[in-house]
Amino acid sequence: MAGIHLFEHSTDAVSVPPGEILFREGEPGDVMFAVVDGVVELSQRGRLLAEVGRGGIVGELALIDAAPRSATAAVRSPATVVPIDRERFTFLVQEHPTFALQVMSVMADRLRDLP
Repeated sequence: MAGIHLFEHSTDAVSVPPGEILFREGEPGDVMFAVVDGVVELSQRGRLLAEVGRGGIVGELALIDAAPRSATAAVRSPATVVPIDRERFTFLVQEHPTFALQVMSVMADRLRDLP
């Protein structure tokens, strides 16, 4: 899967230490994260679903619907992430249609990887 590298030079990137939780399963969500560097683990009910590295995104479902988070995102190694709220997400989808296709590709890949 190709990465989403639109955020590599973003001025609002945040450094996150290992062990930090970006969001927890069951919580409401209003932001997704683009992983610029490092690794973020996605888990559901304590089971590892995916390791997301550079060019990946986590939490995108929170910007698609209002349901609670379906997974927990924990930083495994020192990471740099860019938070993307609903307003920025909508702007990116409207102004960069390839971004929307990339997000859909990530979602499709994750669905295919489910047991």
